Amino acid sequence: MSNHTYSTSTIGFLADFKAVTKIGLSISVVFSSLAGYLLATDVVDLKTFILLAIGGYFMVGASNVFNQIIERDLDALMDRTKNRPIPSGRMTVTTAFVLAIILTLAGLSILYNINERTAMFGAISICLYTSAYTPLKTKTPLSVFVGAIPGAIPFMLGWVAATGKFGIEAGVLFMLQFFWQFPHFWAIGWFLHEDYQKAGFNMLPTGKRDKGTALQTIIYTVWTVLISIIPVFGFTGRLKLSVIAMVLTLGIGFWFLYYGFKLFKNQTDKAARQLMLSSVVYITSIQIIYVLDKFIRLWI
Repeated sequence: MSNHTYSTSTIGFLADFKAVTKIGLSISVVFSSLAGYLLATDVVDLKTFILLAIGGYFMVGASNVFNQIIERDLDALMDRTKNRPIPSGRMTVTTAFVLAIILTLAGLSILYNINERTAMFGAISICLYTSAYTPLKTKTPLSVFVGAIPGAIPFMLGWVAATGKFGIEAGVLFMLQFFWQFPHFWAIGWFLHEDYQKAGFNMLPTGKRDKGTALQTIIYTVWTVLISIIPVFGFTGRLKLSVIAMVLTLGIGFWFLYYGFKLFKNQTDKAARQLMLSSVVYITSIQIIYVLDKFIRLWI
C-alpha cells in the first residue's frame, strides 16, 4: 500500500470515526461534564480533568455508535442520516461494534480511575441510551423522557467526578439539564418531523406539529428556567449562585422562552430551528455563568 493510499484511508477512517461518534454532540456533552467538575472543585486536578474529558467522550461516542448500529436500516431511510458511515456502507456493522465495545471498556476504565460512582453513572447512561431510548423512538413520544435521563447525566457527572458523591448539588445540575432537553429535542423533532416520519420515529408529544406540542415546549422551558435559579436561595449545599448571576441566568432564560412562544405563535420550521439554536446557546451560557460566578466568588 502506498503512503498516499494509507494517508487517504486514515483520513477517511478519522472522518467516519468523527461521524459515527457524533463529534459535535460528544464535545458538547464533555463540555457539560467539565463545567460540572469546575463547579464542584476549588482546585482543579489536571489529571482528573483530562480523564473526565477523554472518558466522557468515549462513553458518549460508544452510545452513539451502538445507536447507529441499531438504527442503521432506519438511518438509511432518512435524508439527514443516510450518508452516515454504517448505512452508507463505509463502515461495516462488525467494525462499528468492535469500536463501540472498545470505547465502552476504555471509557468505563478511565471513569473508574476517577472514582467508582463516576463509572457507574457512565454505565447507566450508555445502558439507558442504547437499551431503552433507542428502541422506544419508533414506539412512543415518551422516548424523549427516557432519553432525557442519560442526556442529563453529564452535567452532574462532573460534580460526582470531583466529589465522589451524588447529593443535592448534583441533583440540581441533573434536573436543570433534564428539563432543558424537552424543548431542545421537541424543536429538533418539529423541523425534522417529515424526515423522522420516514423512519417511523415518534418524537413530538402530541405526534403532530401543533399548538399542543408548542405549549408543552413552553411549559418545560419554564421549568428549566425556574430550576436554573434555585441555587441563589442557598439550600442547594455547595452549589451557590450570586444575585448578579441569577439575573443573567433569568435574562437568558426569558430569551430562550421567547423562542418557545414564537414557536407557539408561528408553528413554523423556522421558529423550531430558532428555538433549537437558542436552547444550545442557553445551556452553554448557563454552564459558563455558573462556573464564572463560582470562581469570581472564590477570588473576591
